[in-house]
Amino acid sequence: MFDRIHHVAIICSDYARSKRFYVEILGFEIIREVYREDRRSFKLDLKVGDQYQIELFSFPNPPSRPSSPEACGLRHIAFEVQDVKESARRLSSLGVGVEPIRVDEATNKCFTFFRDPDGLPVEIYER
Repeated sequence: MFDRIHHVAIICSDYARSKRFYVEILGFEIIREVYREDRRSFKLDLKVGDQYQIELFSFPNPPSRPSSPEACGLRHIAFEVQDVKESARRLSSLGVGVEPIRVDEATNKCFTFFRDPDGLPVEIYER
């Protein structure tokens, strides 16, 4: 019935700060950016690899995330990378706080987490 995930939508509290983070620090390519006057909201479509995208939204006064990281609902977003250690090093060099690298007991692959400007947990996972 479902072929694959089409996109992940993220609501941010500070559009300029989050746009900079996802574009300049994480390196996602902008597909399109739209300001929706009736909603006083930006919508930024970002390319992730060759099949997926992130929709970054801004809305006036969005509610805070209920708790971290175990609130009911979406827990985190994860990105596959070639080399977790190198990706973590690069993120750290750009001022992003990265947790210690762990090894998934089930797959024996490396992974770690960092947070976006609003505290959303973001995982990088070894290919």
